[in-house]
Amino acid sequence: MRTESVSVLSKRWRSLWTMLPKLKFDCDFNPVFDDNNIDPHMFSENVYRTLTLHKAPVLESLHLSFEGRTDCLDVGIWIATAFARRVRKLVLDSFYQEDQTVTLPSVLFSYNDSLEILKLKCAIDLDFPSRVCLKSLRKLYLYQVHFKDEDSVSNLLCGCPSLEDLVVHRYSNADVATFTIAAPSLQRLTIEDLCQEGGYGNGGYVINAPALKYLNINGFIDIESCLIDKALELVEAKISNVSDIANENILESLTSAKRLILHLSPLEIKVPTGKIFDQLVCLELLTHEREWWNLLSIMLDSSPKLQILKLTDVSNFTSQLPFLFVSTTPLSGNLLI
Repeated sequence: MRTESVSVLSKRWRSLWTMLPKLKFDCDFNPVFDDNNIDPHMFSENVYRTLTLHKAPVLESLHLSFEGRTDCLDVGIWIATAFARRVRKLVLDSFYQEDQTVTLPSVLFSYNDSLEILKLKCAIDLDFPSRVCLKSLRKLYLYQVHFKDEDSVSNLLCGCPSLEDLVVHRYSNADVATFTIAAPSLQRLTIEDLCQEGGYGNGGYVINAPALKYLNINGFIDIESCLIDKALELVEAKISNVSDIANENILESLTSAKRLILHLSPLEIKVPTGKIFDQLVCLELLTHEREWWNLLSIMLDSSPKLQILKLTDVSNFTSQLPFLFVSTTPLSGNLLI
């Protein structure tokens, strides 16, 4: 009886899995040649066979983790099949194997109106000679991928008219000299430059996102430039580990923000003079940065509506509680520390 029950359950599962809305494939769990070498061909066949048998009306999510030496044709077939199933979330995580990378077929991105979330990680090359068309894409995550040129960056971002959330982790100048983000619909932007962990050069950034509400910048150290067009709708900005930028206007571009989190020293970034942070209500500073008090003084004088001030000393391990001052009236000219 037990054997028959298991058999019935097994047969039922064989049909049930084809209706699952989310699929994840990881080559680490694939058959191997030996103890150290994954069989990429067997993995590709398993992925293709599974996608072919999948019958759900909509594929909510597809996550693929594979080697950088995987055949680009196989990756293209996976993506094309997923797009045909109207996939809404696509994650491509390619890890380095003998320094080999996968180039995504650009023609597959020429038109898609179902994809909403796209995550690309590591050993992936992006070459977009013409503008893509991802009409419904709202969230885009780029983790250490490699762009062929600046046109490829532009053709990707300009082809996402609904883009709201962009996360970029990259090495400065690892691929393009100037990384330009021009996205009229963008509301949230996070950029982490990994130059402090071994970047390859002194690249730069240009940010043009007039609808931006949340900005997070980390690790802009010893790069050529960072030029940001002022975002009038900016609600919150966090700037961390920024120093020695030859040409930048970071703080000057943030005068419309209602909340600022500044983990930096006034000696290492251009502090605007005569600029009024007339919307700023909440300010957070790290007190272990060099001459942080000078930055505090400037911000207090420039922020007539400031009501909340948070000072955190992360170097003081004996106390985990920051200094927090809350006032119902503006702090400018009334705070003594």
